[in-house]
Amino acid sequence: MAGPAIAELLLGEQSPSGRLPITWPLAVGQIPIYYNHKNTGRPANDKDFVAINDIPVQAWQSSLGNDSHYLDLGFRPAFPFGFGLTYSEFSYQKLQLSNQQRLSAADSLEVSVLLKNIGDQQATEVVQLYIQDVVADVTRPVRELKGFQRVSLAAGEQRRVLFTITPEMLKFHNQQMQYVIEPGRFNVWVGPDAASGLSGSFIYQE
Repeated sequence: MAGPAIAELLLGEQSPSGRLPITWPLAVGQIPIYYNHKNTGRPANDKDFVAINDIPVQAWQSSLGNDSHYLDLGFRPAFPFGFGLTYSEFSYQKLQLSNQQRLSAADSLEVSVLLKNIGDQQATEVVQLYIQDVVADVTRPVRELKGFQRVSLAAGEQRRVLFTITPEMLKFHNQQMQYVIEPGRFNVWVGPDAASGLSGSFIYQE
C-alpha cells in the first residue's frame, strides 16, 4: 500500500503529519547538536550573533561576545527537534495554566493552548509540551519533551488542547542518584517543535 499512500500525499488527499525525532544540523560541523542540551552562562542569541563573514580581520575573540555558537554555521539547526510539515498552517494562542501557576506533591497542574487551523485544508498537528527545571542540584536541560498530542482539525476549526503536568514528570536523579523533585520555578512551552511555542512558568512547592 506504499504506492496509494504516496499518491494521496502528493495529490493532497492526505496531509503529512510526521515529526523529526532528532535535531537536523545545517552541516556535520554543527554536530553534536540536540534540543535538550545543558544550559550555558553565555547562550547565543539573534541580536548578538556575528556571522563569520562579518568578523573584522584580526579581531580578538572576546570582542565577539564570546557566545556559545559555531562561527561558520551559527547556533540554529536546519530543522529543530519535533519539526514537521503539513499542507496547512496552525496558530497557537492563549496559553493558560491552572492552580495559580502552582503545583504541589499531592496535586496536578493543567496547561492548555488554543490551537487553530488557519489554512484551507484539514490536517493533523502534533502539539508538544516541553518543561525546564530552572535551578536544580545538577544542571538540567534547557527543554525536555514531556508530552505530545496529535490533533486533527478541519480548515478554520479551533480547539483547546490540554496537558496535565504531574509531580512525577518533574523528577530527576540528583548527585546522590536519588530520584527526586526539588522545589522551585519551572518553565513550560507548548508548541509545534522544540525551538518555538508559547511559554509560561509555574512554581513547584512541597
